[in-house]
Amino acid sequence: MRKLLITASAICLFVTAKAQFTYDYLKAADNYYRKADYYSAAQYYEKYLSTNGVIKNGEFDPYVVKSTSGKQSKQLSSKEQAIYNLAESYRHLNYYVKAEPFYQQAAAFDETRFPLADYHYATTLRALGKFEEAEKAFRLFLDSYKVADQFSEAANREIMNLQFIQEQMKKKDLGQYTINPSDGFNAEGASYAPVFVTGDKVYFTTTRPDGSAKKEYVNKIYEATYSNGSYANAAKVAISQPNEMHQGGVSVSADGGTMYFTRWTIGDGKKTASIFMSRKAGDNWGEPIALNAIVNAAGANNKQPHVMPDGKLLFASDREGGLGGFDLYLADMNAAGEATTVTNLGPLNTKFDEEAPSFHAASNTLVFATDGRVGMGGFDLFFSQMKNGAWSQPENFGYPVNSIKNDMYFASKGGAKNILQDVLISSDRAAECCLQMFALSKVRKPKMIAGSVVDCKTNSPLAGVRVQVKDASNNTVFNGTTTTSGSFNFSMEEFAALDIKGSLQGYTDNSTLSAAPADDNAEGTTLTVLCLNKIPEVGTVEVLDNVYFAFNKAIVLEESFEALNKLAQMLKDNPTVSVEISGHTDSKGDDKYNQKLSQARAKSVVDYLISQGIEKARLVAVGYGEAKPVAPNTNSDGTDNPEGREKNRRTEFKVIKN
Repeated sequence: MRKLLITASAICLFVTAKAQFTYDYLKAADNYYRKADYYSAAQYYEKYLSTNGVIKNGEFDPYVVKSTSGKQSKQLSSKEQAIYNLAESYRHLNYYVKAEPFYQQAAAFDETRFPLADYHYATTLRALGKFEEAEKAFRLFLDSYKVADQFSEAANREIMNLQFIQEQMKKKDLGQYTINPSDGFNAEGASYAPVFVTGDKVYFTTTRPDGSAKKEYVNKIYEATYSNGSYANAAKVAISQPNEMHQGGVSVSADGGTMYFTRWTIGDGKKTASIFMSRKAGDNWGEPIALNAIVNAAGANNKQPHVMPDGKLLFASDREGGLGGFDLYLADMNAAGEATTVTNLGPLNTKFDEEAPSFHAASNTLVFATDGRVGMGGFDLFFSQMKNGAWSQPENFGYPVNSIKNDMYFASKGGAKNILQDVLISSDRAAECCLQMFALSKVRKPKMIAGSVVDCKTNSPLAGVRVQVKDASNNTVFNGTTTTSGSFNFSMEEFAALDIKGSLQGYTDNSTLSAAPADDNAEGTTLTVLCLNKIPEVGTVEVLDNVYFAFNKAIVLEESFEALNKLAQMLKDNPTVSVEISGHTDSKGDDKYNQKLSQARAKSVVDYLISQGIEKARLVAVGYGEAKPVAPNTNSDGTDNPEGREKNRRTEFKVIKN
């Protein structure tokens, strides 16, 4: 009996102890969750929900820390809330493979308590490449979520994203890309936000342990060397980097003397970020100084600076007055490094987040990340160029620059014609969590250009035509002759609008313009067909179509100018040709009147040609009146034949010398 009592007491103590441990795990998890320490929160929620819970080391993306909707209660979570919070923690860590099973459970909970469970479950499925399941989950979310807000808008956009993804996977130029994790950068924790500095140096941000006994995943600024595609010798940048705060997202001025970067802290679930500046002091950087309130707006997060070639400062901020979330801004800076004015970049921004701006000077291109436009999913990299004083409509770089996860931060050593020639980007595409660095290159294959020349009247191909093609800068891109099939072809690095000129003995020289194709990723294009008019032989007579005169007068009407200009151009191109311009009437009216009117009209045409630069000696005006009909003026029964008379009222030219 005594033994049974002891055993019962032991069991009671064990159960009580286990309950205490479970309580402590949940209390700790909720505490870390409120502070947005999702890494620690996930570990303790795992312990609370299962003694066999396992989590891998990882670190959250410091620029994607978002609070959950509603105020956090200090009361301990229920089991359902713990499951949802665990899923949320893994999502904030970009650890989608761990988030999926917990969101799957949460999607079955009471939707009034967890209205966004289906939405986040769908985004997690999309990030894991489960496109059909993701689309189904988004549609289920929209069926039950009747609020018109950013989440319903985003869900509809995500469905379009899934369609965009499938289109991108079929792109014809995918073989031109190479993309690989960048060795030398990626280590334990996150590595992101690369920026090319001087020579072979690259600055970047990382949460890798710094060698101290205690691992603290604090963001620090590091540098590395770059040579022939390899990055090595990663080490902390020589600048003050206190352990009690995060720092990163560097940009360095064109002269290498000024550094801008972000410092931020996270406490009680709230992030506070500001932009700092440091001046070069020998081999080290001077003590960082926070920029003034024009950039570091009070009560807002101001981050991710990028200094433009002209010294202006791009950055992201969630200050009041924006379109929503983080917007992109441009600050004018004076010689002392102080901001004087700040401008919202307007149409580039959306209701969601625009972040990580950078500028590629060689191609005059602004690159930024956003989760507010149709794309591959998560954050995608977009680009825009300044044209006629305004930023062009942002374009998605597409796959494989972007992935179905988060793609942010862009640094390019490419030239003006190929911004993707040599690029570093940050992405979590190959990681269970955390942003990593990737080296990307696109070798643009030459564009294949095909053209042809035909006879304007017969549309038959012309062989042996001398063809010259020039671009808008008057550079000759092709000079050759057509084949027996009337074709010619060549290659170019990039598509462009082209001017095509052709010449062939016995034909009038001609030219035409061909616009660049809309699809810049196409492998080739076919130019506008060029046609040449055959020069008539001596004695050949041709009607000048579409030549009109005022009623019963010899005044040439304006609608005739196009046809007469073509004749004038033929005569300019063939200076040895002389022509007779003849006027003809129908049989209506007096013979003498008709002859006089036709002579006057022929002379009016000759006068117009002279006004266009044709020598008078090469032109002869003759009026034939009604003497040379080409069709009956009356029918066989004596009735009027309007169609025949119309054909007889004509202007002709005849080659009399060549």
